[in-house]
Amino acid sequence: MSISLVAGLGNPGREYEATRHNAGFLVLDALARRQGLAWQKQRAYDAETVRWDRAPGQSILLVKPLTYMNDSGRSLQSLGSFYRIPPKSMVVLYDDLNIDLGLVKISLTGSAGGHNGVASLLQHLGDGFIRYRLGVGPKQPPQMDLKDFVLGKFTPDQQTIIDQSLDHYLSGLQLLLEQGTERAMNTLNRREKNEPK
Repeated sequence: MSISLVAGLGNPGREYEATRHNAGFLVLDALARRQGLAWQKQRAYDAETVRWDRAPGQSILLVKPLTYMNDSGRSLQSLGSFYRIPPKSMVVLYDDLNIDLGLVKISLTGSAGGHNGVASLLQHLGDGFIRYRLGVGPKQPPQMDLKDFVLGKFTPDQQTIIDQSLDHYLSGLQLLLEQGTERAMNTLNRREKNEPK
């Protein structure tokens, strides 16, 4: 099954720019910039979308839900229904504080793990979508409230790591699209395991 839709999760609005919870938006925006693509608002689906023609006969719908994080699934469900794209043909990029900053992990199943965007996807789509998890951890300080941490902005040092990791994020996504989930998981997830703790 080929991938037909790639979504990045985040919250719309200037106040949420450069926050950890908007890592999905950040990476998808970088992809769109590199491909020279311009986002268009689709009010019917509460989303910004753009069609990316990767190769002759192969186009992928890029999506940024504008529903706010905790209702992302509703937007993707309506788009999937209209374009007849099943969840297993969707890749969703989102922040994960259980993964160290700068790393990526791909998974196909699992709980929401306290992530409201993923909880909404599970509610509206069910399990089966491909998860492209962008590390924003660890939570520092550990006692900090989860919501305050993910809605906080990256520090200048962390932003530097993000900027330096963009090529890694995008090449990993390219690998996933071209070689499939198993190959991408073996490459990216192994790198995550081999990183020094």
